[in-house]
Amino acid sequence: MMLALLMGGLGLIVGSFLGLVSLRLPRGEGVMLGRSRCGGCGRPLKPWRMVPVVSWALSRGKCSDCGAVIPVRYPLIELAAGAVGAWAALCFPDPAHALATAVLGWQLLLIAVIDAEHFWLPDALTLPLFLSGLFAAVALDPANVQSGLQWSLVGPLTAPLIGAAVGFGGLWLLAFLYRRVRGRDGLGGGDPFLLGAIGAWVGWAGLPSVLLWASAAGFAVVAAKLVLRRPVTSADRLPFGVFLAVGAWMTWLYGPLGLGALG
Repeated sequence: MMLALLMGGLGLIVGSFLGLVSLRLPRGEGVMLGRSRCGGCGRPLKPWRMVPVVSWALSRGKCSDCGAVIPVRYPLIELAAGAVGAWAALCFPDPAHALATAVLGWQLLLIAVIDAEHFWLPDALTLPLFLSGLFAAVALDPANVQSGLQWSLVGPLTAPLIGAAVGFGGLWLLAFLYRRVRGRDGLGGGDPFLLGAIGAWVGWAGLPSVLLWASAAGFAVVAAKLVLRRPVTSADRLPFGVFLAVGAWMTWLYGPLGLGALG
């Protein structure tokens, strides 16, 4: 429980950064340089106005200088990132596994937010997800943990590299066939890269479960629209990256469906 509290608190801080990145990256702005500013008056935010969730609640969601409304998306992202950190610790009591799981979840959260808002899966997010999956495979390999700094790369990297190749190749082929048959794009260009990056984390054996979870999440959204009597047509666009992120998270936490937990 103590680890969950620590990871949850760390997640709130990370969530504040994720909210900033989700705003600046689609605009083509630098995400590492420059102070946070109010979107209304442009004034730099004081340190006490950047405390995750708390600052937003105390200011009642408004800038104290100009009164501009601070979108609720920011505390929601912070809370979601905090929940990811706590969830990771509750599922993996080992600090190394908990941290790796949280890093995966935070990356997936950022990807899901940007895809949901902009229908965009930039390489600047999918490539780090792929590389972090390779690093996690090496760092969490039991043989490498016991050997300290004398890491072996060949064995631990086999499964994630195969998973990445199968994930990218499978979804790219599906998108290609859909385009040839229907004469229009059925998937975004970033979806194969995202599934390839996910494959680096869950391996090839986890990819079917990722797609099953993603499909279930997509069907749930469509069902909710029908229940709410919202119009649903074949031309509707859905941010598939959001559903892939859900599938990746659930598969990493609970393993491939029907195959037991991941190693």
